[in-house]
Amino acid sequence: MNIIKKTITLDDNRVIEIETGKLAKQADGSVVVKMGKTMLLAAVTCAKEAKENVDFMPLQVEYKEKFASAGRFPGGFLKREGRPSDCEILVSRLVDRALRPLFPDNFHAEVYVTINLISADGTDMPDALAGLAASAALAVSDIPFGGPISEVRIARTDGNWIINPTFEQNANADIDIMVAATFDNILMVEGGMKEVSEADMLEAIKIAHQEIKKHCKIQMEFTEEVGKTIKREYCHETNDDELKAAVHDFCYEKCYAIAKSGTGKHERTEAFVALKDEFIATIPEEEIDEKKSMIERYYHDVEKEAMRNMILDEGIRLDGRKTTEIRPIWCEVDYLPSAHGSAIFTRGETQSLTTVTLGTKLDEKELDEVLIQGSQQFVLHYNFPPFSTGEAKASRGTSRREIGHGNLAFRALKSLVPIGQNNPYAIRVVSDILESNGSSSMATVCAGTLALMDAGVKIAKPVSGIAMGLITDTKNKKFAVLSDILGDEDHLGDMDFKVTGTKDGITATQMDIKVDGLPYEVLAQALEQARQGRLHILGKILETMSEPRADYKPHVPRIEQLVIDKDFIGAVIGPGGKVIQEIQKLTNSTITITEEGDKGLVDIFCNDKEGMELAIKKIKDIVTVPEIGEIYKGTVKSILEFGAFVEILPNKDGLLHISEIDYKRFGNMEETGIKEGDTIEVKLLEIDDRTGKMRLSRRALLEKPANWQEPERQERPRNNNRNNDRRNNNRRNNRR
Repeated sequence: MNIIKKTITLDDNRVIEIETGKLAKQADGSVVVKMGKTMLLAAVTCAKEAKENVDFMPLQVEYKEKFASAGRFPGGFLKREGRPSDCEILVSRLVDRALRPLFPDNFHAEVYVTINLISADGTDMPDALAGLAASAALAVSDIPFGGPISEVRIARTDGNWIINPTFEQNANADIDIMVAATFDNILMVEGGMKEVSEADMLEAIKIAHQEIKKHCKIQMEFTEEVGKTIKREYCHETNDDELKAAVHDFCYEKCYAIAKSGTGKHERTEAFVALKDEFIATIPEEEIDEKKSMIERYYHDVEKEAMRNMILDEGIRLDGRKTTEIRPIWCEVDYLPSAHGSAIFTRGETQSLTTVTLGTKLDEKELDEVLIQGSQQFVLHYNFPPFSTGEAKASRGTSRREIGHGNLAFRALKSLVPIGQNNPYAIRVVSDILESNGSSSMATVCAGTLALMDAGVKIAKPVSGIAMGLITDTKNKKFAVLSDILGDEDHLGDMDFKVTGTKDGITATQMDIKVDGLPYEVLAQALEQARQGRLHILGKILETMSEPRADYKPHVPRIEQLVIDKDFIGAVIGPGGKVIQEIQKLTNSTITITEEGDKGLVDIFCNDKEGMELAIKKIKDIVTVPEIGEIYKGTVKSILEFGAFVEILPNKDGLLHISEIDYKRFGNMEETGIKEGDTIEVKLLEIDDRTGKMRLSRRALLEKPANWQEPERQERPRNNNRNNDRRNNNRRNNRR
């Protein structure tokens, strides 16, 4: 084995180790990245040739967390890893988005990047190392790649910047973003924030990039030592310069005219397709099959050039807007009468119908991942059906894109949605995209804000979102930042930069940059333009609904939360759950109990007001501590010769002596008329400090007769009892 190791030392003296030559040696490139006890194995493989008629980069990134890495069994019947979790998909997307732009444009061979978490102790966050591991594996291979790159997480906790924080350090961070970059350029940014400023976000990106430069330099040295500086040769495209010129000459001016016409998405698309077909008709029929794929590529380049030049030269966009202009917006709330909350948000040709459903603790999302277990009170799901873009195809399962866009909207809203003791409900937000022409994830954020307010959820502040684009001409040093981009502007442009936030700051961001050497000054302008656009959109939201409903809608099941002492949790549940099950059955409610510190949070979920009130009473009776002097309505549980035992609270009974029943004197209990099962009012007179026994009185609640006198108490034969005890002890001692 030819094992080669390199190390990277972070500012806090933690060390990242990169090793190759020991594991997975038959892959084109493989490395193990280690930080503390967290280890990732990354392996890359590449097909020798591209498949026929492939004109794109077929890259597949898979991030997998092995349960054995943390000493755990997978859940489920099979007890083995199954389909990827949302977390694994999101990490795969982070790596994919950083790597994909750096493969050569004409390189179309299939590339597979697999990253496995093989050891983890739950201290260090492995997703921050995944991009570094993938890039290092490519660096020690002969696969053509324009890297190296690295990804780091940067967080700010208590005012301090931390690179690749631990789970504990990251828990209270007000900025938590992932940044991917080459030595020279930022590639990707994604993360959540707690209403921070644009300047703070830029500072975080700059600090992260300084760290990434160290990682890239180490990988360059790694490539030299392994001897992989020369990459494999390939030839995946056939080109025809005369055909390329012909396409440009025939189509450019017409493309420009279509782009400038300001028509809608479908009309514009049909016009572009018709122009391409018009050119294809000029090609001899026998040559069409041979040249069609080249025409597709060349025409795409012409379309891109025309659109970009129109924006840079005239400041006009595909739909006729100026660079800073936002598409027309209309909103509506309470559209679905049976939903707990609903809203429509439409911006141009992008539309989201979003619903909010409120549930119990039992409806919370259960998390059973390798490093994260527990439950999630607030969830957001994003659906992107094919009909939203007019496509005639089946919808088969949830795509990675849907999970990624949903996670971005979730980050945008989660810090403003009340959870824990501030809100007893489980909350599910679902965004169904009904139309799409760019920025559907940002429409989800806006519609989600409205739907939450319509449901009566007391969000701290409304949130809006906007997608920014960029068109650059490095040769002539010109650029244009675009507000609220269309789908074509995303596809043909140089940047997709999504920013969400309140009036006071940014809550989430996602940025993909497709151009080299983007100056920070351009990013700063994009952020400021995004802030202005975000506030404009927020104004439209507030015109529709300015604050959450004062109360939930009538058909929303009610939840009441009681806070009880931790010691009473067992009493409320009862042996084998008997008590809580009886209460639920009697009141037609659902009751959950969560232990938090020295308290128990009891959530009662009920559709019926009477059932809710009865359930609350039953639980309060269980946890109420009897107080001397209080009057209780109790149930007679048993009759004795000298009185009765009365249950004044669940499982709490006291003695009602025959002398405390009335001012009359009774010879026996039959004369009192009290029977088992009777309900009577009694007053608690005394609680024995040692035994906890309670002494009750019914007489104390009656009017005292005018001539009544307290009878003399008879002395108890205590001395005789003591003498009898002595005699009995003496007899036992004599037997011994």
